[in-house]
Amino acid sequence: MRREIYEALKERLLSRLKEVNGERMVLMSDTEAALYVDRESSIKHVALWNQNVVFIEQDEPWGRPAVFVEFAPIDWSCVHGRSEYTTRSRLVLHVVTDWTDGDSSCLSAFDLVNDIHTVLEDFSGECFDHLHLVGSQTNHDHEELLENLEIYEYRGSKQVGLQ
Repeated sequence: MRREIYEALKERLLSRLKEVNGERMVLMSDTEAALYVDRESSIKHVALWNQNVVFIEQDEPWGRPAVFVEFAPIDWSCVHGRSEYTTRSRLVLHVVTDWTDGDSSCLSAFDLVNDIHTVLEDFSGECFDHLHLVGSQTNHDHEELLENLEIYEYRGSKQVGLQ
């Protein structure tokens, strides 16, 4: 399930937030996304979270804005004779942007997290549904990077084959 969620989030973010005429555009439909498929994404990097901001000097360079996906612990409930499991869990998006002195980079980062929320609210995929924003946090202990944490809740499921 985590793989499917990660891949769906990555595709959604990269295909729905595009640079058009020098400005970020939020594409709400598959039709709009198809029209701008050749445009550069506003998100430059999507990956799994691995303390990327903490160890930036040791990491391979990555473009910004970047979104890192962190999965919270998942508590499963067994249904249907142990052939299906369900959960209500959370994931955290670490939205990392460049920081320059002044309010403009901070305000631009807040606009970006709002755009991310627009394309992810109530998003569903093959094994998860009803992605909802349940919390936000701004890291105020930064130097050249600004990190915003966007916490989403979802319902998930997985099928288990009989052994």
